[in-house]
Amino acid sequence: MSISDSIIQSIEKSSWIRKMFEEGTKLKEKVGAENVFDFSLGNPDLKPPSKFFSELENIAKEHKDGVHGYMPNDGFPFVKEQTAKKVSKDHNFKINENSIIMTCGAAGGLNTIFKTILNPNDEVIVIKPYFVEYGFYISNHNGKIVLVNSASDFSLNIKEIENAITDKTKAILINSPNNPTGKIYSENQIIELTTLLKKKNSEIFLISDEPYREIVYDNNEVPSILKHYDNSLIVTSYSKTLSIPGERIGYIAVNPKANDFSLLMSGLKLSNRILGFVNAPALMQRIVAKLINETVEIDIYRKRRDILVNGLKKAGYEFTIPEGAFYIFVKSPIDDIEFVNELKSYNILVVPGTGFGGKGYFRISYCVSDKTILTALPFFEQALKKYK
Repeated sequence: MSISDSIIQSIEKSSWIRKMFEEGTKLKEKVGAENVFDFSLGNPDLKPPSKFFSELENIAKEHKDGVHGYMPNDGFPFVKEQTAKKVSKDHNFKINENSIIMTCGAAGGLNTIFKTILNPNDEVIVIKPYFVEYGFYISNHNGKIVLVNSASDFSLNIKEIENAITDKTKAILINSPNNPTGKIYSENQIIELTTLLKKKNSEIFLISDEPYREIVYDNNEVPSILKHYDNSLIVTSYSKTLSIPGERIGYIAVNPKANDFSLLMSGLKLSNRILGFVNAPALMQRIVAKLINETVEIDIYRKRRDILVNGLKKAGYEFTIPEGAFYIFVKSPIDDIEFVNELKSYNILVVPGTGFGGKGYFRISYCVSDKTILTALPFFEQALKKYK
């Protein structure tokens, strides 16, 4: 075979999200895009804030020497300074620019972290259901993903996590608000988890992937891990909060009390470079520094969530109401892959929970128009009636 065995295996178990998105493309060609209800991809459909476009125009007109040249691998100092201020405010925990690495999105950030911390066969504990790309990111750097069940309401199952910790555990990766469930791990749960780590092995890294941190509803807040655990790192991106996923811009924030902090930061800077990112995009760095306190209109997502929650509940579906992000993880009346195919017969595209390690459920992404949701709801109801 002409390509790597590991890539062949990865192709075979590649993301269900992408599979459904690609099937949707074919279906739209067949029946017309207006007749397809595509809830498969978490691709923000809201426009970026208006300030994004004005700053883009202003920055594009600048002609300073070196404005498009190389920079420190961890990012422009003034961008890191603004980012550190934001992190300090959002997490109520003081850090400075020396704790920041600007990255090519959260995906780039996670790969940079795993490149830096993992030795071959080191284990990373991940909570199910989970964003399936995590497994690829970990294996990219010769690590091993260890999957742990969540509780029935998708909160952390501390006992399961404790049982999964071994002498090979290098990190625990959490995602809150969670993709695919929309669950926010409470402050009490974070305290339980960090208390466990302090008791078991405070050398274990706690990594929180937070691209949905600012997309929360009902006065919920996302608690900070930085306040509760020294050996902690935050990874995030502006993809969802500014609706710019294609621009690939995010950052890593490292707790200044982390073990071997200086060495860790040196490793992250080097990894960012040698993975081929070199540095986060210069133009986008300069823009996000100007948009530190901007977000898309979160209320639009909340309204869509409520429309879906009310419609699905009326139809008879079972689910936990999401507290953040823009996904609902719904219990399937039959095998999830089979039911996803049933929904496809109504031109509805969702993702089977199997693709997230959550067999028996399916994910609906509601970053689509109100009209799409309202038009699709009667078809969701019809599909379920066959199995009730």
